[in-house]
Amino acid sequence: MSATVDRGQVSRSLRRTLLGDAEARSIRAEVFRLALPSIGEQLLNMTVGMVDTYLMGHISAVALTGVGLSNNMVMLVQTFVMAVATGTTAVVARLIGAREPETASRVVQQSLMLGATIGAVLTTLLSIFAVPALRFYRPEPDVLVIGSTYMRIVAMSFVMQGILWVGTASLRGAGDTRTPLFLMLGVNALNIVTSLLFLYGLGPIPAIGVYGPAVGTAVSMAAGGVVMLVILARGRCGLRLPRTGWRPDTSLILRVTNVGLPAAGEQLAMRLGLVMFQRSVAGLGTVAYAAHSVASTGMSISFMPGFGFAVASTTLVGQSLGAKDPERARRTVREAFRVASLAMGMAGLLLVLFSRQVMSIFVNDPAVIVLGITPLQILGMVQPISAVSMVYSGSLRGAGDTRWTLIITALTMWVLRVPLTMLLVGPLGLAGAWLAMATDNVTRALLFWLRYRTGRWTKIKV
Repeated sequence: MSATVDRGQVSRSLRRTLLGDAEARSIRAEVFRLALPSIGEQLLNMTVGMVDTYLMGHISAVALTGVGLSNNMVMLVQTFVMAVATGTTAVVARLIGAREPETASRVVQQSLMLGATIGAVLTTLLSIFAVPALRFYRPEPDVLVIGSTYMRIVAMSFVMQGILWVGTASLRGAGDTRTPLFLMLGVNALNIVTSLLFLYGLGPIPAIGVYGPAVGTAVSMAAGGVVMLVILARGRCGLRLPRTGWRPDTSLILRVTNVGLPAAGEQLAMRLGLVMFQRSVAGLGTVAYAAHSVASTGMSISFMPGFGFAVASTTLVGQSLGAKDPERARRTVREAFRVASLAMGMAGLLLVLFSRQVMSIFVNDPAVIVLGITPLQILGMVQPISAVSMVYSGSLRGAGDTRWTLIITALTMWVLRVPLTMLLVGPLGLAGAWLAMATDNVTRALLFWLRYRTGRWTKIKV
């Protein structure tokens, strides 16, 4: 009898173990299915700016600084579009998890209209206030001219960019990260071709020098928005734009903005803090800021694994909670974090060992290269901890817990990074600013993890 019981207990234990392993493998496969295309997509998103950085870096430090300052301001004002995108991902994921694709499609419709409207407002504002906005950084006169003109040109595509970013966010929420990847592949190919054509000229196309990449960016992004509309109109992954109902629906807009407005606050706190951070760095001079811009590009590439697994976590947490399965949501987060921390740890090691080579890819000025080495090494050493911040914050956003992501981000940015930068940039220069950034990243990771541990995110309704 005892032997029978023991065999029965062993059999049940073995079955639980095997089923558990099978479920873990299933979750891991789903995480990879969403994360890998997201990494590629984000890398391609960045490539649009990287092409400009590369081209400007081989023209002059002045051109590189002007474009860098312009891109900072563009990212600041696009906060509001990205907030709509965040809210859309969370709501669409919940509705897909709850098997309500028709309602999810109507949410996408409303979000697209909202994103396009915000894009139109931003185009108008930047066209009028480009120079005053860049003057905040106290740039040199020639930097101001290049940066403001570049920004006005890129701003012309903001309506279609709003459609592009909200559309890709919708598809991610539905569990489709492959379509955004292929779309951004086309956008980047077009950006490279048009940037070079307008930079150097060819046949009837005039050479407009440093502003050529701005035209290339505007054209490629606008084309991406048009293609996104076509994709959603045809239908993808359960989402299809309705032919009717193209009027504001307050109830659906509120569902998106209830998640999106705190996300907007978070991004605004982050971007405004970055403006202050960048201003401190810009005060070090054109060469230092050029080094900072190039190092930031290298750092952003190393963040790609974290971003990809954060996207996977955001989508799967939202869908799991929509299906009323919080335990699967937790297991998803664990799997995403394990892989992200390993990948980002390896990326960080490469930054520490090959920082000079990374800088040399984007710029050939020896002074700029030397100044960028230490900042890259500082961030490389905290890369695994940055994975904590990215995956756990992505999980909280997928659950709709954007109020706490706002609080944590605003707190670490304004209590730590901005004051520490002002304190350290004088005696330590650019390295001091990046030490402040690293401190911010580590503290934010700890706070996101603590919030996740409470489990309260599983009870939030969106």
